Parts: sequence; C-alpha cells; structure tokens
Amino acid sequence: MTTVDPCPAARHRLGGHRITPVASGRWPDVTAVPRASWPVRALTASVVERALRRLPLRVRFADGTALGLGGPLIEVRDPKAFHSRVGTHGLIGFGESYMAGEWDAPDLVSALTVLATHAADLIPPRLQRMRGLWAQRQPGTQRNTPDRSRSNISCHYDLFALFLDETLTYSAAVFRGFPADWSLLQTAQHRKIDRLLDLAEVRKGTCLLEIGTSWGELALRAAARGAHVTSLTLSKEQRALALERVREAGYADRVAVELRDYREARGTYDAVVGVEMTEAVGAEFWPVYFHTVEDRLVPGGRAALQAVTMPHERMPASRDTHTWIQKYIFPGRLIPSTRAIEETARAAGLTVVSRDGFGAHYAETLRLWRERFTDRADSVASLGFDKAFRRLWTFYLAYSEAGFRSGHLDVHQYLLVKETPTR
Repeated sequence: MTTVDPCPAARHRLGGHRITPVASGRWPDVTAVPRASWPVRALTASVVERALRRLPLRVRFADGTALGLGGPLIEVRDPKAFHSRVGTHGLIGFGESYMAGEWDAPDLVSALTVLATHAADLIPPRLQRMRGLWAQRQPGTQRNTPDRSRSNISCHYDLFALFLDETLTYSAAVFRGFPADWSLLQTAQHRKIDRLLDLAEVRKGTCLLEIGTSWGELALRAAARGAHVTSLTLSKEQRALALERVREAGYADRVAVELRDYREARGTYDAVVGVEMTEAVGAEFWPVYFHTVEDRLVPGGRAALQAVTMPHERMPASRDTHTWIQKYIFPGRLIPSTRAIEETARAAGLTVVSRDGFGAHYAETLRLWRERFTDRADSVASLGFDKAFRRLWTFYLAYSEAGFRSGHLDVHQYLLVKETPTR
C-alpha cells in the first residue's frame, strides 16, 4: 500500500498566515485502481450485494443492476473499480473510490447515515471473525509519540480555516435549536466554550491550562473572565495566529501560548480544559493524557473536557484497524467510548462528576461547515486545491455528520475533579 503524505510543500496565504493545502497529483492510491483478481472482485460484489440489498437505500450500478429497499440513492459509475478498491482496501477503498468519482450520491449525508446506522452488521459475522486477515493495520509511523504528534498535527489542522466561522473553532458548537443558520454558529461556539469554562469554574484569578490551543478562541474567552491562561499547541501556524489574536485583544499579559506537547507541561493549575483532544492522542496514550491532567491540577482542581465518543462494543474493531479518516485526515486518531474515558480518568485519580452528551449539535455544526465548504468550492479551487482534495473534504464532512445523525458517534462535555488527599 502506498502511504499518502498529507503534508506537501504547496502553500497558500490565508489571513496573513501560511496554510498547507494538499497539492494536485499527490493521490497515488486514488489515481491508480488497485489490481484485484476476478475472484476478489466477484467475492466483493457478492458481499456488497448481500449488505446493500437489505438496507433502506437505492444503489444503482452502471450496468443496470439495482439493489436496496428504497431510500437515498447511491450511483456506482464504475463497478469494476469500485469492487477492486473495496475488495483490496475495504472501507479505505470505499472512501478512495468516492474521491476518484467512481460513485456518488445526490444526498451524500443521508446515504452515509443509512450505512452508519447499519455499520455493525454490514459485514457477515464469518468475515467479521476473520477481520485480522483482511483489515489493514494501523502503520506504526502514525503512533502519537511526542515526535509523531507534531508531524500528525501539522498535517491537517492548518486547513480548517477554509470553512470555519470567525472564531476559527474546529469542534462541536451548542445551539439553542434546530435547524441552525450559519449566522448563529459564532454564538453557538461561544456557548460551547462558556459551558466548559463554567464547568471548570474559570473566573478572575483562575490559573488555567488549555491542552490544544486551536486558534485561541477559548484562551481569549478565559482571559476575558480575568483568568491567567497557559495554552499548549503543536502547530506553529496556530500558535502564531493565536498570539496575534491575543495581542490584538489586549490580553498578552494573561495568555501564554506554548509550542509544547501535553506531556511536556509543567506547573500546577486550578483548572485544565481540553476540547476534543482525547480522541486525538490515540488509545495507547490515554492513560498518559489523563495522568497528565491529574498531575497538572492542584488538589480539588477541575478539568472540563469535551470528547467525541463511539459505542464501547465498536472500539475493539477500531483500535488496530487503519481507517480512511486516519489515512487522510487524522493520523493516529482513535475515538474512545464513554466507558474508556471514565475508566481511564478514574485510574488516573480523577473523579467523574458529570457528563453531558450533545451529538445532534455536532451533526448540525458539521452540516454548516459542509455547506460552507460547498458554497466556497470556486474559492477552494482557486487556491490550488484539486478535485480529489475537494471530494476528500466533502466526503469527510458528510461521513462525520452521518456518524452523529445515526447515533454511531456522540460528543460529551465532562467535568473531572482531582481527588483531595485525606489527612
């Protein structure tokens, strides 16, 4: 398998800062259909037919074959290439086939939502038991060691400003109601941040550690309350822009943005906040992450964490499998379950005080991002992003939205408190 390098040298300017796009011609596993023998294609076609004919979908192949019980339409324009990719690379091949334009759907989110709803039983039990033989394993080069984390983070976060609102916040917002409008997204992002700061009891004089700066919006909101913030990031671009925003807001004396891995944090704090970092650090390092949170808190200190989650029973199948999202979007990522988070947090000496789920709000956030990205297609193309890149991000945003709409994914805000030693 060819490994895609998602960090090419091509760049464009955005907001005065250098952002890294994916250059044209950097898609070896998309431009070249994998060689698959006729038996592999035939077996794949049989498995696909068995899975799709029972679903509330309409799947129409170019040769006239139709499957499904009715519902959102999927059009397979090149069945041979489609079956070759799926038969060779599984779900990675499914995503790459979309990037190559070999299949499409007029309502991509609805089609993917059906597939996500039935994800657990799409593959026959016999093949599920043989998963170790056919599923691709995660490459060791994507482990989130300190050095690899810096490389992994630089491969994707610096692209998101193409479709984010003015807060430049890349995480679930909290809305007052649905459907939401783009004009409400900035306020909804502030509402999400304020809920986390309230959970952590951030106020004037609070010493706050933020793990994962993004572009600085949470640090700005905390500083506006009078807190003293140390924010950690692995992205030079994000640090530069966050520091610029801090200076412009007049909070340079309250906010320090450090280019530092969370494992390198020092000192103690009244509160720790992290937004969607748990899934980014990788399962191998969850104990290290939560021990770091506990170590950095004063006794009785509070941690407010936001995390994307998946059902616990799906985690074993995902833990070692290399996925399309890991290959193209988030190297080294694994989404935890609520059980995994809570067990790991308790083992680190943290008390789980509360958990609040709001997955429907993430689906709505992703819809707004996806529509914004689609509306700006001409601008995206003019910046040098090729068709495969645009289809990659369309698929990613729709795939993620479908995960939350189906209930396969959720997002939670946690309050964790460090235990106070008894005398």
